Order: sequence, then structure tokens, then C-alpha cells
Amino acid sequence: MGEATTPPDDPENDSVSASGGPRGRRRYALDAQAGFLLRRAQQRHLSIFATHMAEGLTAQQFAALAKLAETGPSSQNALGRLTAMDNSTINGVVKRLHQRGLVEKFRAPDDSRLHMLRLTDEGERVHARVLPLAMEITRLTLAPLSRSEQQTLLRLLRKIA
Repeated sequence: MGEATTPPDDPENDSVSASGGPRGRRRYALDAQAGFLLRRAQQRHLSIFATHMAEGLTAQQFAALAKLAETGPSSQNALGRLTAMDNSTINGVVKRLHQRGLVEKFRAPDDSRLHMLRLTDEGERVHARVLPLAMEITRLTLAPLSRSEQQTLLRLLRKIA
């Protein structure tokens, strides 16, 4: 794995290295690293989410509900891929949503070995109630940015993802 450095146009490139080495050596400034900044942005978003979301839904539970509402019935494996959750995470999310009566499991009509998921009537009602909250959460998350910056950020995040 290569050493991460500050960007070439960063004025800190000419400063003393983190180890106190000579000028001109690149130093690692955590606050300038993409991963650190992405994590800080995610922490801010999750804080906003926790403050504004209703129905006791976690971000992962909402993502599963939203994706099922968007795409219709799905296998658990496909839902995990669509929501970028690993197998153990989507398994726990589906288990909790099922226990709450928000999703139901059924056998695929064309393959009785395949178990599918869909929103229950209550799942659809909960989704409809929290959708405006989710939109407000997105608005609040992006609020520090201009409309143009918001579009650019989302385009760049899609490119990275």
C-alpha cells in the first residue's frame, strides 16, 4: 500500500515532516486525507439521521425499506448488494424489519428454493411516513454546500462508489 500524502498543491507540503524531518519532505496530515474527511462527513450525516428519523429506524433499516419500495420484491442477497451491505449486516437488518412486521418473506414463484422479501402493508405505511424525513435529512446533510456544490459532490461520490 502506498504512502498517502497531502495534495501536491497543499502549502503544507513544504513544511516540516510529521517526524520533524527536513523541509520539502511530504508529511501526512490526517485532516487532509480523503478517508478521514469521508468518515467525518458520514458521522455528521448519521448524527442528523439519528436526530430526525422516526419509527426507530436505523440508517441501514431505512435503506432496506427504501430500496424495497423502489425496486419491489427482492432476494435478501440482492437487497444486500443494492444497499451496499455485507451478508451479516443485511441478515440482521432483515431479521429486525421482519420482527417488526415491516417486511415479509415469501417463496419466489419461479423457484421455490429462493426466499424473497417485500414490504408489508405496514412497511409501506412506515416508508411513506418517513420518506419526507429522509428527504429533510439529505437536505440538512448537504446544507453547508451551494446547489452547484451539492450536485458536484453527489456526482463525485457516485464516481468513487
